[in-house]
Amino acid sequence: MQCWGLTDPGCVRPQNQDAYHMEELDRNNLLCIVCDGMGGAKSGNIASTLAVDVFVQEVKRTWKPDMDRERLDQMLFNAVKLTNFTVYDQAQQFEEFTGMGTTLVAALVGERTATIVNVGDSRAYCVDRDGISQLTVDHSVVQMMVSRGEMSPEQAKHYPGKNLITRAIGTEPVVKCDIFHHKVVRGDCLVLCTDGLSNIIDEQEILFEVVHGEEKDQCCQRLLEIAKNRGAPDNVTSILIEI
Repeated sequence: MQCWGLTDPGCVRPQNQDAYHMEELDRNNLLCIVCDGMGGAKSGNIASTLAVDVFVQEVKRTWKPDMDRERLDQMLFNAVKLTNFTVYDQAQQFEEFTGMGTTLVAALVGERTATIVNVGDSRAYCVDRDGISQLTVDHSVVQMMVSRGEMSPEQAKHYPGKNLITRAIGTEPVVKCDIFHHKVVRGDCLVLCTDGLSNIIDEQEILFEVVHGEEKDQCCQRLLEIAKNRGAPDNVTSILIEI
């Protein structure tokens, strides 16, 4: 298993409020996380960095290689709960952090299964022999409209309010997360990214760069260059995991 990650402020934002982390738990299990902070120049980067640190440390503290699915899900749920409490507590204590929050998407990847947890609209994709599929479901106003049949996925791409999210880490005392399990085999790839990438580059373009691009270790860089060539109005962060 190999992984590569990259984050960049993009072409417009003066500060990068995204954060990410990749770490081997052991030789067969990998933990990766991407967060997209919000709340202004002084606090968005604090929220994302704090969320990454707390989540990773809690998973490392409680994870065991022989966990079954139920225990694994509970561990991830508890890690999200602690992360949310920590970011929310900081936002309540310090005036300069008022209103801060962050998305979170994380993958705990083993030899046969990837377990994904998400809050907000940062995404996880899987690239396999069947193509590309989005593993997560955005917690956003536009996704709610798509789910209710009020808008097509194509219309959603151009909807002016597509950045309005319905869940975030740290904005409320309690937050709900979604957990997904996806079977993986050797050669499959996972992509974690913030909306600074997914709003600019569509799934088929991600698929092409992962499958037909040159070296895998340059894939995140190629995706960044495409986003920047299109103006990259937001911070851009991605992780590529090759099983």
